[in-house]
Amino acid sequence: MSDDFESYEYDEEEQQVSRSEIKRQHLALQALGERLVSLKPAQWEEFGFSDVMLDALQESQRIKSHNAMRRHIRRLGKLLNQEDTEKVELLFKRMDDRAMQDTQRFHRIEQWRDRLIDGDDKTLSDLLDICPNVDIQRIRQLIRAGKKEREMAKPPAAQRKLFKYLRELDIK
Repeated sequence: MSDDFESYEYDEEEQQVSRSEIKRQHLALQALGERLVSLKPAQWEEFGFSDVMLDALQESQRIKSHNAMRRHIRRLGKLLNQEDTEKVELLFKRMDDRAMQDTQRFHRIEQWRDRLIDGDDKTLSDLLDICPNVDIQRIRQLIRAGKKEREMAKPPAAQRKLFKYLRELDIK
């Protein structure tokens, strides 16, 4: 028996995957499944899933019970093991990047709106340098109305209109 043990050579390429690692992988797949369930059905088509996976995702829309959904998420994790998870993660990363860019754009427009209402003609001329197609008369009216709203502590209707107009301009 000791001869068998000594004659066995450990191959470094042969790696044992621990139970903990397997569990982490299953939990990661379940997290992907949970995220897929939260998407709209039209978005599932982008992933190029098998028919079995698409059927399981469609089935998730009918499930109302919390415990049943937890079991279904585990099932989705097992099904995702058969799919190209790298592609799924890449598509989610793109979606996240797109959402982050939209958020940054939103904040940039908010900052311009606030600078225009708080600022002077210099801020408006900076905007004109960036966006020469601005309707000057319209934006001046919106700025004046926004300042007036702030002074009188009224609801920000004109400020919203200014924000919407700046969003239409697509400021970089």
